[in-house]
Amino acid sequence: MLPSILISENEIQKRVNELACRISKDYPDGVYIVGVLNGSRIFMTDLVKKLKVPASCSFIKASSYGKLAQSNGKVEIDLKMIPPLKNKRVLIVEDIIDTGLTLEHIRDTLLLHSPIDLKICVLLDKPSRRIAEINVNYIGFTIEDKFVVGYGMDYNEQYRDLPDIRFISDFVV
Repeated sequence: MLPSILISENEIQKRVNELACRISKDYPDGVYIVGVLNGSRIFMTDLVKKLKVPASCSFIKASSYGKLAQSNGKVEIDLKMIPPLKNKRVLIVEDIIDTGLTLEHIRDTLLLHSPIDLKICVLLDKPSRRIAEINVNYIGFTIEDKFVVGYGMDYNEQYRDLPDIRFISDFVV
């Protein structure tokens, strides 16, 4: 049995379009997008397709979950695929922010590479779990503290292919 739907495919696509419009207005000369693998891949792809400005993209690999349903607090980042960011306007695209520790670490690491500016876009925000103070510039949806899958997000590499966002009620998070 599939997990229960939290956000439908139509709701997601409508919100991605709204985010793309805002980002396009904020970056009229273009933007360099850094997606956080693996969860943001589908969100970032849809977002980039709807932008009305030039966008260059690459990915980083960051993990604080491993095979757990909750972050273990240790952030690992792989920057091998990132070109120099000096003098670029950078937008980090992430699937979800909960504690904020992973995004804080990513942001601080990328700021060491001297971009002109750096902003953050997340599909989902779980403010009730926030530990790190981090400014998110673009938020798709604010959700309760539920373990979610679908639209690129997974549990043990399952459910990424779902077109909507669902919650797994069996987890105590």
